Amino acid sequence: MLTVAVAAELTGPFIAKRMIDTHILGIEKPWYKAQPGSEDTVSYGGQVYKRGDRFSEGETRGNEARLLQVGTKFVFVEGPVRFDGERSLRDGQLTIKRGGDTASYEAAVLSPSELYAFYQPELIKLVELALLYFALLVVSSIFTFGQRYALQVSANRVIQKLRLDVYAQIQRLPIPYFDNLPAGKVVSRVTNDTEAVRDLFVTVLANFFTGIVYMAGIFVALFLLDPKLGAICLLIVPILVVWIIVYRKYASRYNKIIRSRLSDINGMINESIQGMTIIRAFRRQRETSEEFETLNEDYLKYQQKLQSLNSFTSHNLVGVLRNLTFAVLLWYFGGQVTGVGAVISFGVLYAFIDYLNRLFQPIVGIVNQLATLDQSVISAGRVFELMDEPGEDIETGQMPRYKGNVAFEHVSFAYKEDYVLKNISFEAKQGQTVALVGHTGSGKSSIMNLLFRFYDPQKGTIRVDGQDVTKLPKQLLRQHMGIVLQDPFLFTGTIASNVSLGDDTISREQVDAALRDVGGQRIFANLPKGFDEPVLEKGSTLSAGQRQLISFARALAFDPAILILDEATANIDTETEAIIQSALDVVKKGRTTFIIAHRLSTIRSADLILLLHRGEIVERGSHEELLELGGRYAQMYRLQQGGGSSAPVSGPAQADRSTLRSGSVTTGSAVT
Repeated sequence: MLTVAVAAELTGPFIAKRMIDTHILGIEKPWYKAQPGSEDTVSYGGQVYKRGDRFSEGETRGNEARLLQVGTKFVFVEGPVRFDGERSLRDGQLTIKRGGDTASYEAAVLSPSELYAFYQPELIKLVELALLYFALLVVSSIFTFGQRYALQVSANRVIQKLRLDVYAQIQRLPIPYFDNLPAGKVVSRVTNDTEAVRDLFVTVLANFFTGIVYMAGIFVALFLLDPKLGAICLLIVPILVVWIIVYRKYASRYNKIIRSRLSDINGMINESIQGMTIIRAFRRQRETSEEFETLNEDYLKYQQKLQSLNSFTSHNLVGVLRNLTFAVLLWYFGGQVTGVGAVISFGVLYAFIDYLNRLFQPIVGIVNQLATLDQSVISAGRVFELMDEPGEDIETGQMPRYKGNVAFEHVSFAYKEDYVLKNISFEAKQGQTVALVGHTGSGKSSIMNLLFRFYDPQKGTIRVDGQDVTKLPKQLLRQHMGIVLQDPFLFTGTIASNVSLGDDTISREQVDAALRDVGGQRIFANLPKGFDEPVLEKGSTLSAGQRQLISFARALAFDPAILILDEATANIDTETEAIIQSALDVVKKGRTTFIIAHRLSTIRSADLILLLHRGEIVERGSHEELLELGGRYAQMYRLQQGGGSSAPVSGPAQADRSTLRSGSVTTGSAVT
């Protein structure tokens, strides 16, 4: 469509050239006496005349005559004119001078009606050419619309697919990736950077592609008109290429910083919104604003540098290039356009000027898009850097529900260099409850991270029903796992949709039953819409106890074989805790349950209690057995029973990197 549109549009100057040279200025070509009644003849002074180029082969020609323009008048000269040059008319005498030569001829001034008679044979052809010109403009407009529409639709679909691919890649990325990249920066790549890539297709490629095809068509036309001048105009191409290379050398440097600062700004905004309560509580508004202002000022500084570069290299340089080209054109033609016998005709001159004007339109379009091109390339690099990160293929199949027998065999694990778990070994059988206790940083949540395969251990083996978990697809392994966090994450929707998480295999009856079994009917009875009550982002309109109860119902509805409770009762009041403790008894039935707890009174009924210290299991047994042992567990329990708080037994607590923290979301079927 673009090729047809360009061909139709660029045919216009050729038609204009023909109209000028053949049908308008062609009247000055030699005329000859002809037979009356033949086609394209004109009557004048009792004689019939016909233009020399209108005679057919074999048709008889009489004496020659000429029509010449002198100023605003046209004169008729009976006989040939030896040469053309500077014309003057005085007292019916036409004088022509060229160099040192002078010639005079008897000339009769034509009246408007007589002049019209000589033009009359050309009028039909002029009208035909004008209609053809108009028709080509219509064809060009239709195909230009189709080309641009198709390109825009294709570009939008490409970006739609790219966004889907980027979002799908985010789902595939391993958890450690998000430990080192703030959420705001990830959002910036999915939104801002993909939008910049969209500009690459919609504006940059549209201008570059159409511009290149358009310029190629113009150069073909220029060579058809005059090969020598067409070759001179080709010098524009290497100038434009060098221009783009030099521009991008400097613009890329600025754009990399600009995109990075924009990502930092998005990350800070996201962090500020998430932590607005803390910012207000500790009166950090001014400091936060100053930090934001510093980022914003840096962003502005490089934006201004880029704008200065754009201003210098856009219209200014295009204007200089255009003027130089026209200067070459005028120098080349010089005084060669003088009418009959001239080296260059007026029609060729008109067409050349028209084509050169058209040539600089795509150049301006290309130059104006250089900034967008560089921004798009930088953004595309950031997007594809994310896309090239090694991910985990999402399994769509089903895995039979395993029993839930879990065994850790000499497991050691480090997030970076220092081991946070050292030679961990224990076994949890189906239906048992295993509690993990210890000071902050002792490695409790790290064990859960390994069980969920958010990370894999450097040493040792983890087995579920005797199978090495590293041999199982992660998604299928998590299909029968559930987790209840200390501060559960709720999605925008309703209470019921947050229980089912949109899983088609969980019916509304199962959702309602799960909520009733965990005591939800009593807790949510005062809500206007009950289980269909809207939930805003993160469940901000619900109390901590209500959010926790929803997470228990979620775990129950997905019926996991292995259930992890991470400080599930730490943030709720005593009355709600009683309801949740009853819910806990319901949820634990028939499942292997792991409880991470600081409040030791909640784990007295556990089948096995593991006390961790600095990544090692230092004590294990039931509640009674550990009390009889009189070690660290007994000391912690006595401190809690006495109302005190357990201090670190020895040394500072080692940092426990955990993704099972407040607000984190897993991808398992029973994620809460």
